[in-house]
Amino acid sequence: MSSSRKKYPPELRERAVRMFVEVRDQHESEWAAMRAIAELLGVGTPETIRKWVRQGQIDTGTRAGITTGESAELKRLRRENAELKRANGILKAASVFFAAELDRPGR
Repeated sequence: MSSSRKKYPPELRERAVRMFVEVRDQHESEWAAMRAIAELLGVGTPETIRKWVRQGQIDTGTRAGITTGESAELKRLRRENAELKRANGILKAASVFFAAELDRPGR
């Protein structure tokens, strides 16, 4: 996450999503509700609230997409895969080095 982006605590995110569900019908549009919640909670933009609401809908199964848990697992697996590729590269380089040492004359 870049330093220009603000990290909000999970409790604030959950509260914003709950508020959206509670006040959606009191506004002329979803965007208007999101804008009001962003102002009330001091969140930078309504777009942030929109993303949280959409992710909440995915996590509860009311919208298609990758859940928060699936996303975390995918991220973990990608890190693990990258580490395994690095280790494999090191082992390949070492095997080439030792094979060359064994093939050197005078041994």
